[in-house]
Amino acid sequence: MSTPENTMQSPKSGLPNGVPRRPGPGIADAVLIGRSLRHSLRDVETMLMAVLLPVMLMLMFTFVFGGAIAEDGGYVDYVVPGIILTCAGFGASSAGVETATDMENGIIDRFRTMPMRSSAVLTGHTVASLARNLVATAVVIVVALLVGFRPSASPLQWLAAAGLVALYILAITTLFTAIGVLAGSPQAASGYGFVLLFLPYLSSAFVPVATMPGWLQPIAEYQPITSVNESLRALLMGTEVGWYGPAAIVWCIGISAIGIMWGAFAFSRRAGRR
Repeated sequence: MSTPENTMQSPKSGLPNGVPRRPGPGIADAVLIGRSLRHSLRDVETMLMAVLLPVMLMLMFTFVFGGAIAEDGGYVDYVVPGIILTCAGFGASSAGVETATDMENGIIDRFRTMPMRSSAVLTGHTVASLARNLVATAVVIVVALLVGFRPSASPLQWLAAAGLVALYILAITTLFTAIGVLAGSPQAASGYGFVLLFLPYLSSAFVPVATMPGWLQPIAEYQPITSVNESLRALLMGTEVGWYGPAAIVWCIGISAIGIMWGAFAFSRRAGRR
């Protein structure tokens, strides 16, 4: 039998005593963003791999293959935009693994018992990945400058390039996060994500599309990474951007929208069955 004390409402929240208030808009997202950022700072090995792997790739292409591809030694200027996108892909793939880990270890069930939007965990992983990958991208650019990268970009073009890279990171991170929700395990999420990491090699990131077999050229030319890569190259090196600029923005916004909706739908279905 209930007592007056049990049914009394809190004067501040309007809820019965003992019933926690739902946090205001953005509070849960901010808390889970902070959680994901702290996890990133603690996971030093993953952060190092997200930086070291693209740097090693850039050094290999520049000093091992660069002489065969461009005998004048200018290959580093060509390849750096593609390395930046490859770096972003490696870093974003870890967001899928982290999301799959949360889906598997029971923390989502804990979040569902709290007065919060439990899917905010996806926002946390996405924003933390964006911050982590921007730092990794900055490190890659510094190393590229040390090995001979000489961009001609103005301060405004550098700012536009940073915005394009951030938009691209956001797009692929939402996609990797959705994969993490759907994957049956962190290992499966890593495997599925690894397939997407091959896309830069089927674009203009490392060699001109015109040097590829005829049947492969349309695939390489019109896939999203070529548009983003050529737009980034135009901003940094002063080449003609043409139709690549608008296409890059449309691709990034479209992939972000698909990733967000796909991730939210998959999360609501999977978390609801737990």
